[in-house]
Amino acid sequence: MKILFFLEYYYPNIGGVETLFKNLIDNLAQENHQITIITARPYPDSPLKEYEGNITIIRIPVRSRYIFTFLGFFYLIRHISKGDFIHTTSYNAAIPAFFAGKLFRKKVIVTFHEVWDQLWFQLPDMGKIGQWSHYLFEQFLLKLPFDKFIGVSHSTSNNLIKAGVSKERVTTIYNGIDYKDFKVKKIKSSTNSNEFVFTYFGRLGISKGLDLLIPAAQQICSKYPNMRLQLIIPKVPKPFLDKILTAINDSALKDCTIIKHELSFENLKQTLVQSNCVVIPSYSEGFCFAAVECIALDVPLISSDQAALKEVVSGQFIKMEEFSVTALIKAMEAALAGNWEVTPIKHFLLTDTIEQYKALYDNLMQVNKQQMVDV
Repeated sequence: MKILFFLEYYYPNIGGVETLFKNLIDNLAQENHQITIITARPYPDSPLKEYEGNITIIRIPVRSRYIFTFLGFFYLIRHISKGDFIHTTSYNAAIPAFFAGKLFRKKVIVTFHEVWDQLWFQLPDMGKIGQWSHYLFEQFLLKLPFDKFIGVSHSTSNNLIKAGVSKERVTTIYNGIDYKDFKVKKIKSSTNSNEFVFTYFGRLGISKGLDLLIPAAQQICSKYPNMRLQLIIPKVPKPFLDKILTAINDSALKDCTIIKHELSFENLKQTLVQSNCVVIPSYSEGFCFAAVECIALDVPLISSDQAALKEVVSGQFIKMEEFSVTALIKAMEAALAGNWEVTPIKHFLLTDTIEQYKALYDNLMQVNKQQMVDV
């Protein structure tokens, strides 16, 4: 089987989407499938073309996902023969993948990580033009008849169907993790044992709820001297980082905030297990690797309980009663008091994810063969 992956970003870029596809692609290559990946080049020291056994990586020399959308189409049609079908992802990679597939009669699968729909109009720090342009772009994308839409949770799949995608085209395949990677021996922390550390980790996105977390933490910090807010965040986008740092430095949070950047995987795991809890105040989540990984590490969570978080959160957690700063403050105070909800842990196995994708590919190949016979 030859599979052509068209992805906005791929390893060494770090993120949940990149983790999913790297694990899937590595496994497929081990089974002697021929893999070609066309992706952007966010790091200038990454080679434009790279070979790893059965994997060929072709990097388009752009960092912007919007430029990638336009240039990607021409790279796709140049390499279209390298795939029996195309597997792409929302958002920016999907449109050129669809039209290249139609032009060359290749089936196209799209993994949809999240559907925001009306949520675009609720997000902070986005003007009306930005809200409408992103909303209309998503609506256009959802109207394209991809051969298969993959929702990474039932929440995402249901939102695809609500947006008008036919049920027959939608399949749910949960993202998965390798739980062996999350067996961690906790190293004794050098911090004050009387401190209670709330940790946020992940990218700086407008949907991640930092506009709730910062004011909530400010109030908690002024009321509970032993409280600490720990942010494990990237240095980009810089305007977003500068805004967060300004809000912290101009408030009582200045003396009770710990900020860390670019931790290795091992250091990240150690930092998380030494936290008292991780806060996930997102406006929405299509799956949420952060939640699943923390649960695997046995770290308690505060969850906004939005979208897929209802499905994936388990173990020891506290749910926000509503999506507001007041509700987050109440949840943080409940964590300080040790008032956790406890449920059996849900597991999302990487092996299950991979097997379901392979079954989908096999079915697609069978359909291709049957259509060729019919012709």
